Amino acid sequence: MSIEAKIKSKIIKDFAIKKGDTGSPEVQVALLTYRINQLTEHLKDNRKDNHGKRGFLALIQRRRDLLDYLKRKDVDRYQKLIESLGLRR
Repeated sequence: MSIEAKIKSKIIKDFAIKKGDTGSPEVQVALLTYRINQLTEHLKDNRKDNHGKRGFLALIQRRRDLLDYLKRKDVDRYQKLIESLGLRR
């Protein structure tokens, strides 16, 4: 399940640090969060989709690694990102 182009560009625009920024941890975490939320809804309806569940867990771990990295590098940016995305931490 990929993200539609207009939704993806809006997420990038909202979380980018500077113009043309697509690789910052904030943008990556926001995109992963959107995909995780989509997969959560899919897995509620399709409980036996073990392949989807495996990909879901991989996305969660990738997001966790990026959040840990951001927390190590800049706690203020980490707190701001957690608050804006509404993640529990």
